[in-house]
Amino acid sequence: MLTPPTVLPNKLFGPAHFAETSYYFEGGLRKVRPYYFDFRTYCKGRWVGRSLLHVFSTEFRAQPLAYYRAAARAGRLRLNEEPVRDLDIVLKNNDFLRNTVHRHEPPVTAQPIQILVEDDEVVVVDKPSSLPVHPCGRFRHNTVIFILGKEHDLKELHTIHRLDRMTSGVLMFAKTAEVSKRIDEQVRERQLEKEYVCRVVGEFPEHEVVCEEPILVVSYKVGVCRVDPKGKFCKTIFQRLSYNGKTSVVKCLPRTGRTHQIRVHLQYLGHPIVNDPIYNMEAWGPHRGKGGKIDKTDEELLKALVEEHRSKQSLDVLGISEEDLSSGAENTDCGDSSDCTKSAQADPVSESSCPAEDTEDPKGDTEDPKGDTKDPEGNDVAARLLNSDSNLETLEKHKELGSCENQEGQMGEKGSEEKDPLCMECKITRRDPSPKELVMFLHALRYKGAQFEYCSKMPEWAMEDWEE
Repeated sequence: MLTPPTVLPNKLFGPAHFAETSYYFEGGLRKVRPYYFDFRTYCKGRWVGRSLLHVFSTEFRAQPLAYYRAAARAGRLRLNEEPVRDLDIVLKNNDFLRNTVHRHEPPVTAQPIQILVEDDEVVVVDKPSSLPVHPCGRFRHNTVIFILGKEHDLKELHTIHRLDRMTSGVLMFAKTAEVSKRIDEQVRERQLEKEYVCRVVGEFPEHEVVCEEPILVVSYKVGVCRVDPKGKFCKTIFQRLSYNGKTSVVKCLPRTGRTHQIRVHLQYLGHPIVNDPIYNMEAWGPHRGKGGKIDKTDEELLKALVEEHRSKQSLDVLGISEEDLSSGAENTDCGDSSDCTKSAQADPVSESSCPAEDTEDPKGDTEDPKGDTKDPEGNDVAARLLNSDSNLETLEKHKELGSCENQEGQMGEKGSEEKDPLCMECKITRRDPSPKELVMFLHALRYKGAQFEYCSKMPEWAMEDWEE
């Protein structure tokens, strides 16, 4: 995504952001109508002296050059607020680039966000699975922050901790910076107790199990970690609650907060979460990564995971798209990346940075992204679509779609547009995930601090009499 002119740690969302588009519900899913949106950035140091064409061709490869040429003709690219007609223009220090895109968000579950507690200091909710906490990657309106603002009029919330997108359960927000700071201090002093519950494959041991295997991030873009001696220290305590002859319900007490810590430790122990879309996949090999045995390089593992989801048409469950995979760099900046690990607070206008949507980490376990996954054919398809005379002729007839007068990314009264002549996503028919695919059996059951304790109900899939 973009690096904004200024990133304020608690820059807040308001009515203009919420009004960009609207929701609708279909087939048990919450969907967002496509809308126009601005990605913005200042010229990076490495771009100075390079042409805009060269920057697009080397760093923003999720779209072909034909797209950027067409976007320039439509007036959707602006440099220092002036329309860019010539992509050969050479960039200078402090140049400001604005790119208007037609944005499509993946659907999430239609299950409502239940408010557990609201008082003068905090808002505590029971987050459904599949919802990111903050705008991140392809998600903006289908996030907890936006839904609370739009549907519950809960604004100016401060993040205390986060949950992984596919994890459900107790999620806390502070209403003031003072409350946030006070609880942050408890987090730093390890006074915050966290309890999760999950359903795992097989018969988990009856006795308490402590796992202290170090965890290493394999890819920030796809969101994959593994046990590795070079990783960070971790500790998770597990206790079986029940066993139904096929699967076990397990209580999890993370003592550290690393990305996907509970999920990776359970995989290592040979009991991955039943429906984990990453750590219980065939791509890990016949033993599904038990004991850290993978027998693949990181690159081979990522390719196998992506191909397995691609074959099932379930890339959206990973939170990525074909366009994300065809991007040439894992950390891109003009609306082409799904990287969600750069900072704890996204800028509300540009979404340049994304929270590390960690299952256990109160403030995110973030590092510099290094991996890369490519789809060599993605750009060719887009280029053929864009280069057709009919599409370009349609574009010329709808140049008003390229106007960009509103600072917040809306297109006048066309804030939400179902179809756009430039948009590749509009030309693709995707299979919707089923509501069942958007649920993972991992739930944050309880959060306890020095002066508070918040609990949610036990999820249905964790009940002893639950049938698979």
